Amino acid sequence: MRIIVCGAGSVGQSIVSYLVKGNNDIAVIDHDQRRLDELSREFDVLPVLGEAAHPDVLERAKAGQADLILAVTDVDEINMSICQIAYSLFNIPRKIARLESEVYLDPIWGELYNDKHLPVDLIISPAHEIAENILNILRYSGSSGILPVLQDKGCVLTLKLAVDCPLLNIPLTQLIRQLEDVVKIAVISVTRDNRCFIPEGYDSFMSGDEVNIFVNTDEVYNVISAFGLEKPANERILIFGGNAIATYMGKKLEQDDTIVSSKVIEEDLETARRLAKDLPATVVIHGEMLSDVILDEADISHTDAAVAVTENDKDNLLDSLLAAKCGVSTTLAVINTPSYNNLIFNIGGSILVDSRAVTISKMLKELRRADIRNAYAVSHGNGEIWEIEVQAESLCSGKKIGELNLPRQSRIFLIRRDDTNIYPDPTTVLTNGDTLLLYTDSMAIREVENIFT
Repeated sequence: MRIIVCGAGSVGQSIVSYLVKGNNDIAVIDHDQRRLDELSREFDVLPVLGEAAHPDVLERAKAGQADLILAVTDVDEINMSICQIAYSLFNIPRKIARLESEVYLDPIWGELYNDKHLPVDLIISPAHEIAENILNILRYSGSSGILPVLQDKGCVLTLKLAVDCPLLNIPLTQLIRQLEDVVKIAVISVTRDNRCFIPEGYDSFMSGDEVNIFVNTDEVYNVISAFGLEKPANERILIFGGNAIATYMGKKLEQDDTIVSSKVIEEDLETARRLAKDLPATVVIHGEMLSDVILDEADISHTDAAVAVTENDKDNLLDSLLAAKCGVSTTLAVINTPSYNNLIFNIGGSILVDSRAVTISKMLKELRRADIRNAYAVSHGNGEIWEIEVQAESLCSGKKIGELNLPRQSRIFLIRRDDTNIYPDPTTVLTNGDTLLLYTDSMAIREVENIFT
């Protein structure tokens, strides 16, 4: 696939780092040569210097041959202009725009985005997506991540297993039978020592594992309890950083009756003043985030959850670790650089929110050639989960799963048929109308796409 990424800032860099895993021909446009040099040193991309909204610059990026354009600069109006030019002059089939302004995201203006007005096929708002991801984790205390699937009937629950987990060192076949009286689960993948894999029935969980499990939405707390990960409800929230993520989170927390208090620490005075105006029910504290005086003012010792959302990964990690040292039971750190994914397993128990995986999940359906209903990046971008509906004309309809010749790094872990969950094996026959949940390692994506295209 030929893809043009307009904007090499933090969002653009995150997207490129994910796209290069596939068999994609990528051009990146930015007006900052330094950013382009950094990307081209690390990834095999075509760097194009210039303003992405200028037709001649898009032409140099081979826009006439592109299948998809991603307009992800820091300016909403520029991103919309890029999509208009891509449609009008270069007839690029698919156009994705990053929009962060609340005005442009208001549903009442939804009719604006179509071929008759502004030809944008998909709108992404990384700040909103990351904020919603964090809020979901906070709602289910004890989890490290939660991903709604099957139209919210089920979810993929991520758990970080502690040394005192009661379900360690038990073969998975035995463990699943042991839990059947309490809850029915499907084990999807395990990340251990920075390696992600699909476990077999004879494998068992170990301390420190990060596991992805499918469970019905109404049984999430049963699973958290079974793994010994119950924590008090997150009622007192402290946010480090006052950016768009914090603003969106603050507004949602102010509307949540279960939240006792929410506070934000911001070092920039003007940003703190804006936050105080936008979030009247939130305590906004201006000062240095690592200052003992400021942390005492924020009453961190009585905080249930601390979330670090600044643009600096190192600051976020330090803030979350300091909060844990102060006794905060749930700490989260937003990470923009993939290299920090491995570090977190070694330096603490903070929950890592991978901004790259969260952002890319919103657009995966547009990036995959397979006919899928939804797709999600999981395991810190090392794997994907696809929702696939089996159609009558589909080549897989009427076949046993074992006959699909799926690569070893992928597996169908659940079938939803007539509002019933089926936990399949290789002899299970796929029928018209089935909804499949499939996990694939990032290295096997192309093979799986060929099967379901």
